[in-house]
Amino acid sequence: MTSSMTGFASREAHGPYGQLTCELRSVNHRYLESGFRLPEELRSLEIELRQSVARELGRGKVDCSFHLRSAPRGDRELSIDTPALLRLMSAIKKIVVHQPFALINNPYGQINILDVLRWPGVLQDTTLDTDSLKTACRTLFAETLADLVANRAREGARLQELIEQRCATLTKTVLAVRERIPELRIRLGQKLRERVAELAVTIDPQRLEQELLLLVQRADVDEELDRLNGHIEEIKHVINGHQAAGRRLDFLMQELNREANTLSSKSQELDTTRLAVDMKVLIEQMREQIQNIE
Repeated sequence: MTSSMTGFASREAHGPYGQLTCELRSVNHRYLESGFRLPEELRSLEIELRQSVARELGRGKVDCSFHLRSAPRGDRELSIDTPALLRLMSAIKKIVVHQPFALINNPYGQINILDVLRWPGVLQDTTLDTDSLKTACRTLFAETLADLVANRAREGARLQELIEQRCATLTKTVLAVRERIPELRIRLGQKLRERVAELAVTIDPQRLEQELLLLVQRADVDEELDRLNGHIEEIKHVINGHQAAGRRLDFLMQELNREANTLSSKSQELDTTRLAVDMKVLIEQMREQIQNIE
């Protein structure tokens, strides 16, 4: 089943910890790349969450954001992590050493106490059950990731429908070119005989037939049309398969474009050239859609 690389999903959960929100966004990318923005209490889960993304998705740039809005503190006990505070103050002192004038009244420079308390890890809520928060995070992430996968699948189904429509139109265009081949060969013969008549010279009929055969061979596009049909059938097979299709489809677009260019260069009449241009327009439209397919 075709899946898109673009999608969005968002969920939230409520508990003693407060309100936890998870957002997942994905866009097209050559490979799978995931980035996480997690609250301090959940940073230890990043590797685990990253592995979950790798199990469910094949390609795309995925951004994950968790937002924790703590429940009203009320009478809950708060404590200061003294080692973390000492490390922070030591780092500040090293910085202000380069500004001696700041040490006259304050060995740590101008410090806002509230900013110190806001520093991750300094102020701790001793009543927060970290284990239950992590469990809620895992559950919420799994649900949000499932929503993202479903969203990408729906978008992929829409892209598949568009590609199938263009494949059907491309097949009709290939057929239109093939139907013109007998008429084109007749016109080549007529044009050659007209030129001979204009020159008012006598040419051996056998030699004339040889020249006509050479013209027909140069204008022969049966092989290109057969390959175009073969690539179209392969596209249908790939988009209805169960494997990631984006890379293979991108390669098939290159092959289709190559055959359309060859067809255009061999064209001996304006109508065939127009049909070749129509093919290239359809191929480019499909290529743009395929850039979003996983």
